[in-house]
Amino acid sequence: MEIRHISPELAVSGQILPADVAELKAKGFRSLICNRPDGEGADQPSSEEMLRAAAENGLEFRYIPVTSGKVEDSDAETFGAALRELPGPTFAYCRSGMRSATLWSLSQAGTKAMPEILAASQAAGYDMHGVARRIANGGKTPTDTGDAKFDIVIVGAGAGGISVAASLQSRTNASIALIDPADIHYYQPGWTMVGGGVFEAQETARTMGSLIPRGVHWIKAAVAAFEPKNNAIILDGCRVVKYDRLVVTPGLKLNWEGIEGLEETLGRNGVTSNYRYDLAPYTWQLVQDMKQGRAIFTQPPMPIKCAGAPQKAMYLSGDHWFRQGVLKDIDIRFNNAGGVLFGVKDYVPALEKYIDKYGVTLNFFHNLTAIDGPGKKATFKVSKPDTEPTTVEMEFDMIHVVPPQTAPDFIRVSPLADATGWVDVDQATLRHKTFDNIWSLGDVMNAPNAKTAAAARKQAPVVAENIAADIACKAPVAQYDGYGSCPLTVEKGKIVLAEFGYGGTLLPSFPKFLIDGTKPTRAAWLLKEKMLPPIYWKAMLRGHEWLARPEPLTAKTQ
Repeated sequence: MEIRHISPELAVSGQILPADVAELKAKGFRSLICNRPDGEGADQPSSEEMLRAAAENGLEFRYIPVTSGKVEDSDAETFGAALRELPGPTFAYCRSGMRSATLWSLSQAGTKAMPEILAASQAAGYDMHGVARRIANGGKTPTDTGDAKFDIVIVGAGAGGISVAASLQSRTNASIALIDPADIHYYQPGWTMVGGGVFEAQETARTMGSLIPRGVHWIKAAVAAFEPKNNAIILDGCRVVKYDRLVVTPGLKLNWEGIEGLEETLGRNGVTSNYRYDLAPYTWQLVQDMKQGRAIFTQPPMPIKCAGAPQKAMYLSGDHWFRQGVLKDIDIRFNNAGGVLFGVKDYVPALEKYIDKYGVTLNFFHNLTAIDGPGKKATFKVSKPDTEPTTVEMEFDMIHVVPPQTAPDFIRVSPLADATGWVDVDQATLRHKTFDNIWSLGDVMNAPNAKTAAAARKQAPVVAENIAADIACKAPVAQYDGYGSCPLTVEKGKIVLAEFGYGGTLLPSFPKFLIDGTKPTRAAWLLKEKMLPPIYWKAMLRGHEWLARPEPLTAKTQ
């Protein structure tokens, strides 16, 4: 925890944890302000968790959430009022501290001179010159000139963003900027293995700075808005970045608040999720401790990242209970908002054998809507075809929750989004349907493919190849076939390696004699456990396109 003092009455920082609150009290702080909306990041405790920690330590707490990059005048007024009302000194936090510093700077505009505001924020490590322009101009941000200009700008430094940056470097001499405020990059496919006791959580995390390709400019900031007609991006703090070509790949949003009562009980009361970095170890703890009772595994409506992940957690848990000889005393239920076990029918027979082995009760069309952690009860809306929706309540001893998922807020309200909020692209070229100098890949775009890291691995070379062609004044040359991969961990040591493209077409990467993806194999497990992590870190993120070279665009798809 890095405490940055802006004034005698305020200090700010990036994300803190409940365990940090006692230290803040010891340092003399009397109140906390959270400026980060719940569910913004996978490693983030909820405001309810922080409220409890504050109360336990005698600190007052205010939740003033501000969407990354969208600091409104009203937000600054609310923040300023909180500083006046709360006992000081106050400690405010968000993802990096930038939003909190910006809120303070704007809230002080009427009482302090601009040089004083700029100097105080600068001394704390936050550059507020962009905000100074906003203060001076009534909050209006000019887009006719930018603070920086690059040939290619990439929004998002996840699997898709870093990969496409590396692939572009190998094809062009363009100046490239990558925009992302995060300090840590996560190998999210590894979290299933953490929840199954195979990996340690820290194995799935690296510093962002160690992964961004050399020569790519890292702009450590959040995007506030897009001005595609002006080839401009507005950043948090109202800075403006201009581009010739834009790649949009910020991932998706985990909507934890979409389930009533979930945020208050995550990480306690037997409620866990492998979709959050800090909770995957709790999954394994619960699995090890459970000897009898009911374990529920949920799956929300599509689209979600890695559609097989909800049942992967279930299979690994069932396998552990089987090996420990306690499976007969555990009631496993898979409550799926959808109507099928898996969307590609070729893989279902192998999965059904494990459903039988672990004695799993399948409850289709069951969507989790509320959870009572202390009461150990979960509420589901049951919406079966041609019947009136009903509500059922189930007791649990352990529940693995997968939250509903949407595009990030700044994407959903942007000119880049389709009617459902996802970036609107051509599914073959991944070029935007309206703005021909914009491309998208990864979980945020609307092509009808599985949202997996394996999909991004195939998409990055396609986008890079088509941007290189565009720079050379050529038509698109590469196409994406919808490839996605879902290694279904049906037991420790065996995986059903589902690989498929648009329309459920099977797209195996290996000959059947090596890996038959429709059957559980040891070879697929070794691929997942031993090979895919180094391929991710050392090949994919460095632009090495092993088994990922783009297919040429055919006349039929043009």
